[in-house]
Amino acid sequence: MTDAERRAALEAIADEVRTCTRCRLHEQRTQAVPGEGHASTEVMFVGEGPGRDEDAQGRPFVGESGKLLTRLIGSLGWRRDDVYITNVVKCRPPGNRDPASDEIAACAPFLRRQLAVLDPAVVVTLGRFSLATFRPGERIGQAHGTSRDASPASGAEGAQAFAMYHPAYAVRDPRNETTLFDDIGRLPAALVEARKGREREMAPHPEADVSDPALPAPTPADAAAAAERAVSTSTRSGGARPEQPVGAPLGAPHGVETDSADSLQIPLF
Repeated sequence: MTDAERRAALEAIADEVRTCTRCRLHEQRTQAVPGEGHASTEVMFVGEGPGRDEDAQGRPFVGESGKLLTRLIGSLGWRRDDVYITNVVKCRPPGNRDPASDEIAACAPFLRRQLAVLDPAVVVTLGRFSLATFRPGERIGQAHGTSRDASPASGAEGAQAFAMYHPAYAVRDPRNETTLFDDIGRLPAALVEARKGREREMAPHPEADVSDPALPAPTPADAAAAAERAVSTSTRSGGARPEQPVGAPLGAPHGVETDSADSLQIPLF
């Protein structure tokens, strides 16, 4: 799927979200909030649900929590529009109450379809409801700052789920900002590990015997075609995402200079 095809697919989902009446949340919304971001990103942030500002603008994380999230993303040398941001539920729960289980279930098909289009290497869960979607049974107090395989039932099979507190955790008490910045500082390493995992999955099976006399010997044209397929897969067939070899120096994107030679800043494309 090309970058243009992914953008079109995400917009088609967004159009459905904006007119959705699957649960009671549509009755009091100003606008639904489908999500936004780069269609070729490897990192997807998933929060719990829109708040007052998001409901008014139809965009995710634009209030005080959104300002902090933008700072958190920027601390990695990334920009907000380098990633994709959405929520478990796409309409604001009245009074910013917790989303109900049936409301989460009503929105789940939209989230799974977004995941299928983006195929992220890492899903960053923001808050306990997002954590429960991708790493069911875990508690945010123990899970934050760690990465695990995402539950296949979430629709993110093959992705890592990186757990974080919701930014509101620090908006309510600024003393908690240190925890959020410490946690997100581990995200680039989690992305590198997720890339390694995907490379291992794409590697030839060790039991395959290419010297089997029953099989025709590969020609140079066969080898060239296999290499082209591998590159096409890793760059998503047209998305501008050149892969860097794991272990090679990782450059700071968008001209951002690192503060330390040990800083881990990696491009998302």
